Amino acid sequence: MAKAVRVSLGEMWITCQVCKNDSFRERGVKLNSTGAELFKMAWADETATGLICQRCGYVQLFANRQLKLHRVDD
Repeated sequence: MAKAVRVSLGEMWITCQVCKNDSFRERGVKLNSTGAELFKMAWADETATGLICQRCGYVQLFANRQLKLHRVDD
């Protein structure tokens, strides 16, 4: 299983929108478009950062490249 991370955006710490937890698993997510798929160019589509809440499993997507991931030490 992926290591837990806490996430900040500038001075603000990200929390889960459902349960307010502040630890997540991080995963890259491909934002495919129909046009790119049609012309076999899906590799060129934008990616986002998916944050999966460690407590409830809610998934949040961020396309902002300013997100900073901070590893949670066990």
